[in-house]
Amino acid sequence: MAETKGKFDFAIDRGGTFTDVFARLPDGCERVLKLLSRDPQNYKDAPTEGIRRILEEETGKAYPRDQPVDTSLIGWIRMGTTVATNALLEREGERTALLVTKGFKDLLHIGTQARPKLFDLEVAVPDVLYEEVIEVDERVVLRQDGSTGDSLEVWKELDLEQVEKDLRGVLARGITSLAVLLLHSYTWSEHEKAVGSLARRLGFSQVSLSSEVMPMVRAVPRGYTVCADAYLTPKIHQYLKGFTSGFKDGLKDVDVLFMQSDGGLTPMEQFCGSRAILSGPAGGVVGYAITSYSQMEKKPVIGFDMGGTSTDVSRYAGQYEHVFEATTAGVTLQAPQLDINTVAAGGGSRLFFRSGMFVVGPESAGAHPGPACYRKGGPLTVTDANLALGRLIPSFFPKIFGPKENEPLSLEETTKHFRQLTEEINVFLSSNQSQMSMEAVAMGFIRVANEAMCRPIRALTQAKGHDTSQHVLACFGGAGGQHACAIARSLGMKTVFIHKYSGVLSAYGLALADVVEEVQEPCSLQYKPASFSELDQRVEQLSKRCHDTLRARGFTSGQITTEVFLHMRYEGTDCALMVTAAGYPSNARSCRAGDFRSAFTKRYLKEFGFTIPDRPIMVDDIRVRGCGQSGITSVYKAEMGHRQAKPITKCYFEGGYVDTSVYLWEELPCGHSIQGPAIIIDKNSTILVEPCCEARLTEGGDVCMTVGSDPHCALGTELNTVQLSIFSHRFMSIADGQSSAKNLHLHEHQGARTVQPSQRRGCDFEPHSDHTGQSTTSERPCVLCGQQGAPRRHRWHHSRLHGAVFTSFKLVTGGVFQEEAVTEALIAPAQYPGCSGTRNLHDNLSDLRAQVAANQRGSQLVGELIDSYGLAVVQAYMGYIQSNAELAVRDMLRDFARRRRQETGSLEVESEDFMDDGTPIRLRVQINEEEGSAVFDFTGTGTEVWGNCNAPRAITLSALIYCLRCMVGQDIPLNQGCLAPINVIIPPGSILQPSQNAAVVGGNVLTSQRVVDVIFKAFEVCAASQGCMNNISFGSEKIGYYETVAGGAGAGPGWNGRSGVHTHMTNTRITDPEILEKRYPVVLEQFSLRPGSGGAGKYCGGDGVIRKLLFRNKVVLSVLTERRSTRPYGLRGGDDGVAGLNHLHRAEGRVLNLGAKTSVSLDPGVRLCTCEAPSCFSVLIMTLHRKNASPE
Repeated sequence: MAETKGKFDFAIDRGGTFTDVFARLPDGCERVLKLLSRDPQNYKDAPTEGIRRILEEETGKAYPRDQPVDTSLIGWIRMGTTVATNALLEREGERTALLVTKGFKDLLHIGTQARPKLFDLEVAVPDVLYEEVIEVDERVVLRQDGSTGDSLEVWKELDLEQVEKDLRGVLARGITSLAVLLLHSYTWSEHEKAVGSLARRLGFSQVSLSSEVMPMVRAVPRGYTVCADAYLTPKIHQYLKGFTSGFKDGLKDVDVLFMQSDGGLTPMEQFCGSRAILSGPAGGVVGYAITSYSQMEKKPVIGFDMGGTSTDVSRYAGQYEHVFEATTAGVTLQAPQLDINTVAAGGGSRLFFRSGMFVVGPESAGAHPGPACYRKGGPLTVTDANLALGRLIPSFFPKIFGPKENEPLSLEETTKHFRQLTEEINVFLSSNQSQMSMEAVAMGFIRVANEAMCRPIRALTQAKGHDTSQHVLACFGGAGGQHACAIARSLGMKTVFIHKYSGVLSAYGLALADVVEEVQEPCSLQYKPASFSELDQRVEQLSKRCHDTLRARGFTSGQITTEVFLHMRYEGTDCALMVTAAGYPSNARSCRAGDFRSAFTKRYLKEFGFTIPDRPIMVDDIRVRGCGQSGITSVYKAEMGHRQAKPITKCYFEGGYVDTSVYLWEELPCGHSIQGPAIIIDKNSTILVEPCCEARLTEGGDVCMTVGSDPHCALGTELNTVQLSIFSHRFMSIADGQSSAKNLHLHEHQGARTVQPSQRRGCDFEPHSDHTGQSTTSERPCVLCGQQGAPRRHRWHHSRLHGAVFTSFKLVTGGVFQEEAVTEALIAPAQYPGCSGTRNLHDNLSDLRAQVAANQRGSQLVGELIDSYGLAVVQAYMGYIQSNAELAVRDMLRDFARRRRQETGSLEVESEDFMDDGTPIRLRVQINEEEGSAVFDFTGTGTEVWGNCNAPRAITLSALIYCLRCMVGQDIPLNQGCLAPINVIIPPGSILQPSQNAAVVGGNVLTSQRVVDVIFKAFEVCAASQGCMNNISFGSEKIGYYETVAGGAGAGPGWNGRSGVHTHMTNTRITDPEILEKRYPVVLEQFSLRPGSGGAGKYCGGDGVIRKLLFRNKVVLSVLTERRSTRPYGLRGGDDGVAGLNHLHRAEGRVLNLGAKTSVSLDPGVRLCTCEAPSCFSVLIMTLHRKNASPE
């Protein structure tokens, strides 16, 4: 790329509030500028204004605002922008239509069928981006003839005449942006290309094809991505048109590049919506990665960008870490993006005291009214806490606050609010807890906020097998410097690095970035010697495409580098990793691009704790990333300043107020060291150097801080309400860190058991059965130990075990996984007539190894917590966490009792519902308002049943704890403490407390849902949801598949139920249609909503779904469902929902009602269906439905 000597080069980050400009001047000097992104009274476009100001001030020549800017002195412009992100968040994109394969019009509404927040009864999911849907009667399916790769056949040709008619209708309604998603187009795109060509000819201004936007398998994320591209790209083009119009000749002779979500620059004309979501934050990642990472020390870096409403964290260890599916504003995009984790904690995060806990966020004060100190009637925030502790000095802030935006920050307003909150907290604290000062309260909130921001950092490190303490913390953004030392200390980090341009680091990163060209194509090959020749050939072709494109953009061969990635997974698994062979050179047993097998297995072991040595490794995609090295090298050094300490101020730390020196960053000389406590103030940020820390200015004028040990006294076992909140975050971080085990159903066993941690390390692992009151499934793996020497118990759930029963079994003894004994137990049922034992022994063993690894990882994290605080303290705070949950439930029960007494005069509620076989589940609840306690009495519930719908007591308790957590309505740790105020009466011998030998699998997945419906009906919280997990499984001697299918969510007072979503006791994702058809002998013919099935009312219940499966081979089909005869109830006069159906359609035209529960052998060509007319093939369709809350 040509040099631009003698000209101005600009790197600009256009954010939502501010636009940051970094300029390299013709003499090599550097300059930065910050201005408002929107100021319509003074300028039309902030980046243009920033360029104009610098040109005018540096050249002394007038550049009038009302005239296009002369570009003769501009070398290049690089930009990152939040235009796409803001349009997505605010749903202000282009009107868009989606064209999709027939039968899948609601596919993107249903998505993965999982709900985003487990305990929110009002399932809030952002609307889809398209306005209309066109279903196209075309179908391509994968051949299943044993051939390698994805071999396809066309079952239904594309009818372009009908497509043209439908497209003309859309155009007539004013929609000119089109997204096209046809199944399996990731590997065969002819139908999509034909539609795209037709649409462009008809006059659509934007046509996005999923096969071009991101040719990767999985229809749902690819569909979201192509819709985002069609929805956002026109807005980007609109912005670019306005931006270029502010310059002479529309920037014709200027090299203009835009930052993409993957951290690479691309030419302006190729900048598109699906690659623009992280355009702004990506510049900051590039900035800290290049300025903070040492190629000699190779110490990984954590980027910490704390803003007003949230904090972004990321990791760099010599390579950018990418993800290929990430969710922004409720939209999951399948595109390479930097792995940036966000937590809703920032300077504007609000402060609350709830049920004895200090809570920070996720609510934010926003820009208006802002924090209390902004003088606009805002609430207390993290910024106020820093101000109250003396860490922000109002005299160093501009007078831009108050109604007229002409006043300084208000310490008085902050103090007033904190005194009120302190009084509230002290009233709550019991007599055996000391009262808190206002400063101690503010300090408590700072500590809780810090711990909240530590969680995503631990998720980026501990959850992936990295040692958090062996990182450098690179801090940037306006608010991070006030928290950097404390966060680094909490994480065990010793070094904090803050660049001199930390306030505008995203803009600076743009100047340092490279131009990137990425190409990718599907593969579907085994990684084995027989495939290496084809892999090498395809890698070479993709690399050549990258080189040719970059050379066409002006780069020489010496400036171009390429890196090869293979998207790899173990055969039969869903967890694919995008792997680079960097550090793994090729050998005789690898392809020419590198030893990918070794790279994959080592990374898999690090992230998941185990490997599957005998399992073939599949390559799903080949990706080549080409870089044209074009970033500047900053050699400009800071000028030598003169240390001039400002008057000493008072800052509050753990030990009280301490004299704290204040410095202006720009006045400090390079090489100078400052002992904490101290405050370093810059134009755009404030840095707090805490006690026992030291700050040093580098040659380049950056701040490098050495973090000392924590000076505060050791924590005792007595309750400290601030420390309680911190331990809550620490325990949840440990759960986050156990990422290996893959959960199925989420809630049905939570809270069934509580045990205490032991100081013993390396003990055994032991699952327990339902009948003993233990759980076999949990939301996340539990790292729990009994008393000293007791085994760790892990709650788990597996499908396709076919009769294997475990009452108590040690998986690991003496550190050895008991594979032989486990195998014997799993295949033992085969000795009984009608039983086969496990059909997937290899998968079952791999799952168990993964869960043992997760348990071991969790044990290590608990051990680290014990090392930090001591066993007694950890045990004490586990008890306090349970007591806090108990308090929250008691408060909820008192509030409900008060309202119930005022409305009816009674403190008793009752309800009943029925299973499909007529078995009643009855509940009477008696509440003690004074104590905040209740008796849940299930007397009158039906007897143990013939079949497998019996639910052990543990299942009922888990359903109850789930309901209590939902009704509490605040984010409390879910644990056994929730049940402390509850006395549960369940008659022995009933369906909810069956005998030892009763069959119980249906109790897990069906009866648990009915228990939830009965509890919510008693409390009138919401109408019934689908009341079922809709279990479908099929298999043969060679394969086995199991899924649970979504339905409708119940409406409530004030909200409509969500359609096509999992509810209550499960939240499992469903297999993507393309993956399902790729790996199993089925064709998914329809997956859509069942209109009108949810029940009418003032607030309507969510509709169920229709799911049709065509079986291509002989299989045994099993359905385990409910609500096929009893309908989901309405509430307060709302209509009941429609019952579900399971229909079997045979090829000869017979339609059979399978009923709710059955197992049948099927020949090829049979369909399973619920409410559709039969067609020429046999289909299984399932419909799940929901009920409405009542009109009020």
